[in-house]
Amino acid sequence: MMVEWLMQFYDRVRWTDLFISVGIMLIFLLFRKLFTRYVIALIVDKFSKSKHVVLWATAFEKPIRGLFVLVGAYLAITYFMPPQWWAMVYVDRICRSLGIIFAGWGIYNVSAASSALLEGISKRFGLDDSSMMIPFLSKALRFIIIVLIITAVGSEWGFSVNGLVAGMGLGSLAIALAAKDTLGNILGGIVIILEKPFSKGDWIMTPSAEGIVEDITFRSTTIRTFADSIVTVPNATLADHAITNWSKMGKRRISFTLGVALNTERDRLANAVERLELMLNLHDKVDQDTVLVKFNEFNENHLGILFYFFTKTTVWSEHLAVHQEINLAILEILEEEGVELAYHSQRILVEEAGFNQVKRYSQV
Repeated sequence: MMVEWLMQFYDRVRWTDLFISVGIMLIFLLFRKLFTRYVIALIVDKFSKSKHVVLWATAFEKPIRGLFVLVGAYLAITYFMPPQWWAMVYVDRICRSLGIIFAGWGIYNVSAASSALLEGISKRFGLDDSSMMIPFLSKALRFIIIVLIITAVGSEWGFSVNGLVAGMGLGSLAIALAAKDTLGNILGGIVIILEKPFSKGDWIMTPSAEGIVEDITFRSTTIRTFADSIVTVPNATLADHAITNWSKMGKRRISFTLGVALNTERDRLANAVERLELMLNLHDKVDQDTVLVKFNEFNENHLGILFYFFTKTTVWSEHLAVHQEINLAILEILEEEGVELAYHSQRILVEEAGFNQVKRYSQV
């Protein structure tokens, strides 16, 4: 029985047409890269002065290659199979669907954050490389493109888009109630991008986390903390709270009170304060707009000298190096003026037997 079926199949097959069809398919398959390179090279050569056209051509390189193979497969099938073949309807639908997918693939590549289209938008609005608007916009465009591709392919296979839209309209209230948090995060992300309280790579501090901004998505912002861990904060939370952007500092503050011994002589203390302020005013790494060195505090254990100034650098490692350099200079001036630093001390009252008044103080 099997042998008879094979013999009937052998007699019915048009072998010459089959070999020609296979040959057509192989030709398109083998020359897909050559054809694509030729087309891209032709476009680049003709429109070499237009950066946008060149980038569009590059984005469509792989989709064109796939489309070229699709055309070869369609020609091979239509050559071998008669037009009245029942499956040709599905072959046409499959080819049209794949054509839509390849076209959408090219447009998807064009919507990349580094594309000429978004680069033009970035330049038009004066956005720098650290801005998160372009990556955010790229993700939004890619999402819309995918939805349109699925809708177009669905239409090819008889799915009613009108019914889908009507269903979405009827279920919009339920979806809005179920996804109100997600919608709030998306709107929060848009607010963050438009107001730009921070950019990618900035050091920020929020009630939820502190660290370097790595990315912002539709739902959340990713922050790498200084412990090298990742914290994901919902955009709605960020938009509703105060955000401190340390990267926007033009200078970095140093403020502290230095305690010196209570028995320091007035003249020595005055000379030390004057020299310390002069040292900071002459320091090339200290911002000269605000330099304060003042004897401002009486304490039971020490006399306080206030230091309030800013370093020109905001880089943490450089800031620490300047701080260390200034601390050593402070110690040197205090040593030269004979002013000692205060140590923690405690007074003890001692009463000798038979006396009601203080006879001796001991200091520890």
